[in-house]
Amino acid sequence: MSANEIDGFSGTVRLFPLPSLVVFPHVVQALHIFEPRYRRMTADALAGDGLIAMATLSANADEPADRPAIEPIVCVGRIVWHEKHPGGKYDLRLRGLSRARVVEELDSDAPYRTARVELIPDTASVNLSRLTELRRDLAAAVLPRFEDDSPAQRQLGELFDGDAPLGQVCDVLAFALPLPPELKLALLAEPLADRRATAIADALRVSAARAERPFPPPFSAN
Repeated sequence: MSANEIDGFSGTVRLFPLPSLVVFPHVVQALHIFEPRYRRMTADALAGDGLIAMATLSANADEPADRPAIEPIVCVGRIVWHEKHPGGKYDLRLRGLSRARVVEELDSDAPYRTARVELIPDTASVNLSRLTELRRDLAAAVLPRFEDDSPAQRQLGELFDGDAPLGQVCDVLAFALPLPPELKLALLAEPLADRRATAIADALRVSAARAERPFPPPFSAN
């Protein structure tokens, strides 16, 4: 994705940093906006390009409380629905559009943080046949985790069988599956769809293997 593929994108975005939350392109995140600075951010976004970049606070942030450190890769999204409540609070839904790298944070008169960012295109380092193989491999790792013929399994089956590119499939899974936050951050930072597919499949296999091991382990016969 290039800058021209996000209408109104100027290279500068509003930052909404939150702990632990990792938002991905192609997904919709519901948000409740109540802090005054973020109510202002939402109002400015709605009056402008509608864009907000979701940022994740760094686990070991040692910055001042008013500007704690964030992870360098963010997800630029657009507000696709909102409701303003009496008193100025908002409920909104933000659709992720693109990964982006924070180049620099900017000084601004606004009460919220802004940054200049570079969009990161979604790509792959392998050919189509290998991407198809990775898609099947990922489906084999994901679908058995859900009850047979359950609504969730049917929805995921439709996702795998549909026309969505592998990168989009990986982003939906990375957002929806209960993966460790550090893995989600690594997946957001990885622009190559094939590497994201491999990382998710490997993580699920490791998780499944651990679940199958008895604990405590049986005593040895020796």
